[in-house]
Amino acid sequence: MSWYLVHTKPRQEFRALANLQDQGFECWLPQWRAQRVLQRKLTVVEEPLFPRYLFIQVADGVNWSPVKSTPGVTTIVRFGGVPGRVPPHVIEALQDEEALRLAAPVAPRFVHGQPVRITAGPFAGVKALFDIPDGEARALVLIELLSKPARLPVPVDSLRADEEEISATPALP
Repeated sequence: MSWYLVHTKPRQEFRALANLQDQGFECWLPQWRAQRVLQRKLTVVEEPLFPRYLFIQVADGVNWSPVKSTPGVTTIVRFGGVPGRVPPHVIEALQDEEALRLAAPVAPRFVHGQPVRITAGPFAGVKALFDIPDGEARALVLIELLSKPARLPVPVDSLRADEEEISATPALP
């Protein structure tokens, strides 16, 4: 028995996993925990560590047709036309790391009221206060604009923690 890598259709890793397991295949989908805004509430969800990929353990020389025709599966990862084996020690290391990662609490990148600095876009360099997450990739921050606090949606990736004290701190509602 060897481990191989299965390439799935976009956002269908869990579907492919369930369908392969229903057929009796030994599969594993490495996951991590992340915070997402779902239905306007901040929620911790488990997501694939490697989007569009999962591991399958099968006997050498197996007929790949049932795997490739499984709903949610695109193909088997191949190198030179031969399905690429994943060494067992790599799987073991990933499983050990996953156990630690899933046991650890999910820490938010920023907390309400935390000083941040905008690093990209028209407000690059502006100091602000983190207010709330607003979707997967955006957040609302408070900036001082025309002598009044204003909420501004910005990409989370364009924020960094600001250790300096913010002067003229906008009031949080």
